[in-house]
Amino acid sequence: MGVSTSSPEKGISVSSPQEGISLVTVDFPPVNALPVQGWFALADAVRAAGRDPRVRCVVLTAEGRGFNAGVDIKEIQAQGSSALVGANRGCFEAFAAVYECEVPVVAAVQGFCLGGGIGLVGNADVIVASEDATFGLPELDRGALGAATHLARLVPQHLMRALYYTSRTATAAELHAHGSVWRVVPRGELFAAALELAREIAAKDGELIRLAKSAINGIDPVDVRRSYRFEQGFTYEAGAVGVADRVRNRFGSAGQEGKEGA
Repeated sequence: MGVSTSSPEKGISVSSPQEGISLVTVDFPPVNALPVQGWFALADAVRAAGRDPRVRCVVLTAEGRGFNAGVDIKEIQAQGSSALVGANRGCFEAFAAVYECEVPVVAAVQGFCLGGGIGLVGNADVIVASEDATFGLPELDRGALGAATHLARLVPQHLMRALYYTSRTATAAELHAHGSVWRVVPRGELFAAALELAREIAAKDGELIRLAKSAINGIDPVDVRRSYRFEQGFTYEAGAVGVADRVRNRFGSAGQEGKEGA
């Protein structure tokens, strides 16, 4: 398949570690909080990988200390409503691209997986995580709403609500106990573990694995696109009435990093 890399400024690269596998890597230092265009670039990369007839599995991974810290709140604070609309649309496209990818997507998660990161892994087919991985939605602390649709795919309903209302996180070991994380491994073994699983999937017949992906998506009890879009409506409402700005400004003035959400 060869190796292709997107424009460096986009922070999304695509490579082929071996036949049948496409590796999509996110790299937006310092915390992988994606700007608006980053979400759209990620969506394009995943969709393109899935369309390639030579690809039978996509591995979604990230550089740095954490997998994903959600949207770049500083961009929203600087640009206002246009950036908020762009971030919501970008997240919607990226989450949908992972879910609708024509082949299975394996997410390799290290460190923090917050906000929009939950949307990505919640829509992936399989999750492999490092021992230090944590998963959560800090939305209520960041003036946003959303991705409960995807957190509900990782943990039972009442735990999802508790995590959402408190902005607490769950560990990789806890998610493994709930059956949503396939394997938990030391950080140094994460890529190898994800690649091992991808290799097993990619050994299947290419046409049949695509039919299998379509069939499994077709029997999902929840329409994830529609469910997440419904949630986003409340994010718009929070922005329109000033609640979002009030909470985001409080978060920023607390001297924290100011980057996470969905």
